Order: sequence, then structure tokens, then C-alpha cells
Amino acid sequence: RDLLHGTWLGHPLHPMLTDVPIGAWMSAAVLDLVPGGRRAGTTLVGLGVVAAVPTAVTGLADWSQLNRPEQRTGVVHAAANSVALTLYARSFTARLRGRHGLGKVLALGGLAALGFGGLLGGHLSYRRAIGANHTADVKDTMPSGWTVIATLDELPDRTLTVRQLGQVPVLLYRRGPTVDALVDRCSHLSGPLHNGEVREVVGDTCVVCPWHGSTFRLRDGEVVHGPATAPQPRLRTRVADQQVEVELVT
Repeated sequence: RDLLHGTWLGHPLHPMLTDVPIGAWMSAAVLDLVPGGRRAGTTLVGLGVVAAVPTAVTGLADWSQLNRPEQRTGVVHAAANSVALTLYARSFTARLRGRHGLGKVLALGGLAALGFGGLLGGHLSYRRAIGANHTADVKDTMPSGWTVIATLDELPDRTLTVRQLGQVPVLLYRRGPTVDALVDRCSHLSGPLHNGEVREVVGDTCVVCPWHGSTFRLRDGEVVHGPATAPQPRLRTRVADQQVEVELVT
């Protein structure tokens, strides 16, 4: 699942893969209007059909880790793209059989379905912020410099605690005299990390988001398991006179 989400890449994999079938099919539509473009158009239609398979698989992986309202929109998005894929597959078959007129008509239908699916994909990305880093604004909304956030005695040992720093909730985890601090909103879909659980993963102490299971190292905020692809913003900590001070790492 980490491979399909793009956790290893540090960027959602699905949007990048969509460029291949969309580009191939759009180019095929142009070649269908150009004399002598039959062979190249057929090749591009076939390329788009092949590339659509891993694209759909990564999209399904992302869809499985969304909230219900976004999943409902995602179903319609997937249905439109499935219609497009079916029409383009039939267009490719018709072209191979020499029925280029039928192939062009089927491709036009596929392009219309693809456009509608793309509209919904854009809605999910830009209106519903699917795949976006939900902590990108932290550096603009958090106080700069060292700031007292709690006293050491207020933080129970080996327990996730949340404190507010300006407009930003901060997750604190005390281990004796040491305190780890991360932004509390999960970078995937803003889940409250303080409601999650602490796990040891490959020798590292990690926090697991309660919403979709994204796992981050507490010491540096790096993603261990997705669906998150962006690391969790980390805050430096220091203890002076029993007061815990934090500063955002930029």
C-alpha cells in the first residue's frame, strides 16, 4: 500500500500516473484529425489503455483511505474513468481490425467520459484537498521563535498530549526528561494524532493516526507508513526550569 500511495516518493503517485493515459488519449484525438495519423493514433490509444491499469490501481488505493463524502465522489470519478477505459479499449480493438471510423467515434466518447472524470478528480484535489499536504500552512500560522508550551510536570510520561500553540495544535510525547513535538494535524487528512496510538516500528517510536493509519516517527516526523506522503512538521524542544519550550523546524 505504501508503494501504491507514493509514500516512498514523498508525493501521491496516482496524480502523476494519470498524465500518461490522458496525454496519450488527447494526442490520439489530435492525430485522428490529421491525415496519415492512423498508425500513430492507434499506438497512442493502446498506450493509454495499458497505462490506465496501474493508474486505476493507485487511485483505488487512495480511495480506500478517504472519508465517506470523498469516497462517494470518488465512486463517480472511477465510474466515469472506467467508461472511458472501456470505450478506448474497444476503440483500440476496432482500429486493429481496420475499422478506424468506428475507432474514432468510440475514442470521442471515451474522451468525453475522461473529461467528466477529470472534472471530478480536480474537484477532489482542489476543493476537497485529497492528496494535499494538510500541514503546509503551519509555518504561516505558528508563532516564530522559542515558545513555552507546557511545564514538564504537566506532561504524563509515555502518553500522547496535545497543546495549542497559536492556531496550531501540537502533539507532545514525553520520555523522561525528553519531549518530542509534532504538529497534531495529520498531513494526510488532518486527523487528530493525539487520539492515535504509539507503536514501535523497526526500532523507532511512532505515532499512528486514528483516522487512516498514517504512521510517523516521533523523533523527526518522517512518514513510516502511508497513506500520508508528506512528513509531519516537527518542533525542536528544550526544557528550561521545568518549562517545555518549542520552536518549529523550518
